[in-house]
Amino acid sequence: MVQELVTAGVAVGCAGVVYFMAAARVIKQYERGVVLRLGRLASAVREPGFTMIIPGIDRLRKVNMQIVTLPVPAQEGITRDNVTVRVDAVVYFKVVDAADAIVRVEDYRFAVSQMAQTSLRSIIGKSELDDLLSNREKLNQGLELMMDSPAIGWGVTVDRVEIKDVSLPETMKRSMARQAEATRDRRARVINADAELQASKKLAEAAAAMSDQPAALQLRLLQTVVAVAAEKNSTLVLPFPVELLRFLERSGTQTPVPPGPAGTEVPPAGAAAAQQPRPPVAPQPPEEPAPEHPRSADEPLRPPAGDGTGPASEPAPAPVLEPLPEAEELT
Repeated sequence: MVQELVTAGVAVGCAGVVYFMAAARVIKQYERGVVLRLGRLASAVREPGFTMIIPGIDRLRKVNMQIVTLPVPAQEGITRDNVTVRVDAVVYFKVVDAADAIVRVEDYRFAVSQMAQTSLRSIIGKSELDDLLSNREKLNQGLELMMDSPAIGWGVTVDRVEIKDVSLPETMKRSMARQAEATRDRRARVINADAELQASKKLAEAAAAMSDQPAALQLRLLQTVVAVAAEKNSTLVLPFPVELLRFLERSGTQTPVPPGPAGTEVPPAGAAAAQQPRPPVAPQPPEEPAPEHPRSADEPLRPPAGDGTGPASEPAPAPVLEPLPEAEELT
């Protein structure tokens, strides 16, 4: 009898140990436990630590409450200004209600991933290329609002959304590089023109100061010569004063006039030449015409003198014919 009691006690103890091992559960600090009893949600969510369930009746599902980092695959879309881009992002979210995350959505991770891809495509179509490149903070906030609205019903809250990279076509990259180069070239030209304007004003002030003291210009000339000669070169440039050239030009245009007797005015050279009388021109005797010789029938015609290319000679004067006597005189 005692042996049977001992055997029964051992069997009950073993069954208790087995039941305890089957019912005992440990929930970690960053997890929460959701118990489904006969398929229905239990009233309370199990907190971290040791807990017990009914084996075969209860089913415990653990939900991670940490922030989850979910990379969003690169999405290709067309911006509002008709530029094709590829944008990838990363989503940071966490579960705030373990029961809703288990009951209201089948797989909250997959749901958040699909919603992130859809929202990213939508934000690409509503934005311009300049906003994607320079105004990402505003786009991140808009993307977070688009994802957070439906995720609250799943017991999930979106903590942060970041756009990682924006890939552009090669042609667009070259166009943007040319645009940036042209912009920097324009800024360099404007700065150079401003510098030249300021330098011209300073040079004008220096020229006004040197005009009062002509010796200052000579000193500046000597300083320039010293600066040029300081370099290691075999060529020395000496500037030639422009005033000396103008002086030589004026002195060359003026002709010297001999001094006349005292008390007389010397007329200008043009007036003296106009008042001087011209000598009379001697008459030339008229040229006598050359005697004509009769030409025989066998004599050939002679070409005119010269090579034929020059001007033709004047024709010989026609012979004077005497008038015929009238008929009365003949009778």
